[in-house]
Amino acid sequence: MATYEYRCPRDGDFEVRLPLGEAGATLSCPACQGRAARVWSAPGLARTPRALGAALDGAARSAETPEVVSRIPGGRPAVAAPAHPARARLPRL
Repeated sequence: MATYEYRCPRDGDFEVRLPLGEAGATLSCPACQGRAARVWSAPGLARTPRALGAALDGAARSAETPEVVSRIPGGRPAVAAPAHPARARLPRL
């Protein structure tokens, strides 16, 4: 389903949800039953959450000029001793 915007000369703008490709050039206004013309507008770009938008922008920036790091950000986490004695001989990070 997609959201389409129409403009009635008498009642103003209104939105209609229809299947993709089903929107016509005109539609009946739900308030006055007059003819409303379809309005072409940008998709709901402002509805992207701020944190998601910042993450997407950061990913796009790093694709062109990646940041080079020499160590893991935030330092190394503390490693707890293994619970099983056989695992004590395994290498730790």
